[in-house]
Amino acid sequence: MFIRRVFPIIGLFFCLAAFGESQQRQIKPVAVTPTSPASSQEMYTAYCAVCHGRDGRGNGPAAEALKVPPADLTILARRNGNRYPSDHVRSAIEGDVRLPEHGSKEMPAWGALFWRMSQGHSSEVQLRISNLNEHIESMQAK
Repeated sequence: MFIRRVFPIIGLFFCLAAFGESQQRQIKPVAVTPTSPASSQEMYTAYCAVCHGRDGRGNGPAAEALKVPPADLTILARRNGNRYPSDHVRSAIEGDVRLPEHGSKEMPAWGALFWRMSQGHSSEVQLRISNLNEHIESMQAK
């Protein structure tokens, strides 16, 4: 139980570490709350929208405090020859790739956070990542 309470705070630390150097805007830390692994919309809103915005265009409330603006998630397919880069997005969510647009790894490694949230149940982690990836794919500009 202690881990469930402390870990979300640690996860938020990753999110807010990028904001610490910015003097323009102060961001109040809040705990990362576990969401349903089946609800891609709930996960996106809880974990991604603060930087990428509810619409995925990189205009979330924390975006201006970042050194490098968050990616516009609605144009990932367009930037990749009109094919959604599912494997790349999965790797980014898991924290397996270094994203040049993120500079010094400002995006948290959600895979590690999801692992701790699910207490090591790999099927739940994969469900979270797959559903979140599918949600981002559904946001692609037509």
